[in-house]
Amino acid sequence: MFTTEDIVKLRKRTNAGMMDCKNALTETDGDLDKATEWLREKGIAKAAKKADRIAAEGLVYSYIHMGGKIGVLVEINCETDFVSRSDSFVALCKDIALHIAASRPLYINESEVPTDVLNHEKEILRAQALNEGKPEAIVDKMIEGRVKKFYEEVCLLDQPFVKDPSKTIKDIVNDAILTIGEKISIRRFTRYEMGEGLEKRSDNFAEEVAAQMK
Repeated sequence: MFTTEDIVKLRKRTNAGMMDCKNALTETDGDLDKATEWLREKGIAKAAKKADRIAAEGLVYSYIHMGGKIGVLVEINCETDFVSRSDSFVALCKDIALHIAASRPLYINESEVPTDVLNHEKEILRAQALNEGKPEAIVDKMIEGRVKKFYEEVCLLDQPFVKDPSKTIKDIVNDAILTIGEKISIRRFTRYEMGEGLEKRSDNFAEEVAAQMK
């Protein structure tokens, strides 16, 4: 058997995706060293070796959804101009832009979450746990698990891929690194939604129907 902490340790060691780490530990009865070797044999850990290489080429990809109601700009980097013009790289950019449109991430990764935002979230989670009657001794452990869930909701790389929820966006990027053979990274994105932040008109429906019948 293995725990969530084992999955996290293996992920930090290999930079492989969460599901890949879980599968590796399942196949090796929870042995971290054997799981590391399993990932290497499968080629999954190879993506981590490219992390220090320079990726200064790429694309700024635009995606418009729902007839102009939602728009996304995302910059995804690779190492060469040749790869940036390849069909597989363009397809990756499109998939990630579509995912951003659908899933509304706020940050690229956990390190981008501002400290004050994270602390505020932890305060809310602590209050929720105490209101549920959970013992003080296990509240911090519960908060740790719920913060992970918070990251999955707001951080792009931690989110389940909208087209295949069994993989995260980080898994999708790592898969592309293995296929393409270059370092690939998501540098920044912006998501626009029509009318977002504006006060919406809320007319009474009955009055609106009556007005249209005059």
